[in-house]
Amino acid sequence: MADSRRVLIVGSGGREHALAWKLQQSPGISALFCLPGNAGTAAVATNLEGVPSDHSTILRAVQEQAIDLVVIGPDDCLAAGLADDLQRAGIAAFGPTQSAARLESSKVFAKAFMERHGIPTAQAGIFDDPASARAFADSQNLPLVIKAEGLALGKGVIIAETRAAVAAAIHQIMVDKAFGTAGERVVIEEFLTGQECSIHAFISEGRYQLCPAAQDHKRIGEGDIGPNTGGMGTCCPTPVVDGAAMARIEEEVIKPFVSGCQEEGIDFRGMLFPGLMMTAEGPKVLEFNCRFGDPEAQVLVRLLESDLLPLLEATIEGTLDTIKPEWSSSTAICIVMASGGYPGSYGKGYPISGIATAEALDSVVVFHAGTKAIDGEPVTSGGRVLGVTALGRTLSTAREAAYSATATIHFEGCQYRRDLPTGR
Repeated sequence: MADSRRVLIVGSGGREHALAWKLQQSPGISALFCLPGNAGTAAVATNLEGVPSDHSTILRAVQEQAIDLVVIGPDDCLAAGLADDLQRAGIAAFGPTQSAARLESSKVFAKAFMERHGIPTAQAGIFDDPASARAFADSQNLPLVIKAEGLALGKGVIIAETRAAVAAAIHQIMVDKAFGTAGERVVIEEFLTGQECSIHAFISEGRYQLCPAAQDHKRIGEGDIGPNTGGMGTCCPTPVVDGAAMARIEEEVIKPFVSGCQEEGIDFRGMLFPGLMMTAEGPKVLEFNCRFGDPEAQVLVRLLESDLLPLLEATIEGTLDTIKPEWSSSTAICIVMASGGYPGSYGKGYPISGIATAEALDSVVVFHAGTKAIDGEPVTSGGRVLGVTALGRTLSTAREAAYSATATIHFEGCQYRRDLPTGR
């Protein structure tokens, strides 16, 4: 690859701001762009107009800006084959092909893959009509987990604790089409108990590099109540995963995944992000994701002390065995500040104040997610608005710093959880 890179990051969320923040520190990058980016990425990169779903616009931007590496953030871009289109145009892309990304875009495909390769996961049934789904659910113990098969912005999972709630979830997904075509089939799973964790691994050609274990908190409400969201906050590393647990995850999840891809001819090059439940029996996979998590990316980039660019290049080139990332021994915490009403309907366009005050605090970086700039000032433009991150020598000191920073930021309707992290 070229000695000096012109890099484009596709996406507009907190994950993309975090990646831009880290990549702009790389001496190997001469120009950094985001499409479309947000008010935060504008401070570390050049924002380009366009929407990630419009591949022709992205390819045109790549040509106009002489881009030689594209980092694909959102899952729907991978599912739509953006990496394939870029590769056909001769452009290096970080992110798996459309075929490999089925491990995230189709929960049915992922379940079958896990079963074939002995990767521990919840027992499940798969259905394409509501009547069969309800009949199966009636024969199972409660609670149950009802999942839309396809991509649903992290919201297509419903935990149902009563028969009525199960029936309502099936109707919502399959009849009301609350998640569109993602709900044409549903996966009905046993409810697993334990602590959730997020594992990230750069994977390419049978090689991998593990990142520290993180823990996301999906529920909107304190005490882990209310509907699932795309994530309300993370910590990394998480006390839920000690050294022995990480070794078991590597043996029972990561290695079988890598060998399974090789056996089936799946050329997976990118970030594997399995969401796991640490049960009494051991780790079990809740889902596979084929990109950086959001808000997990926000804490991972704060802890990565070495350059991110060589990791991306080694993944693309299949040379991950020649590189060793360096990770901080600190703890990182991210508190997500969301719009009032999220994950339901919410207002937009509210001015945001206090970000500079927060970032003046030691160890604090604020990553923008649902923001845009109006006359140079940030306003809200999405459900998850900001990810306030802080480092600390211990979990408690990182938590104190993160919440001190969060308290300085204000916008109308702001909501955030005040009980994170909850893992023990």
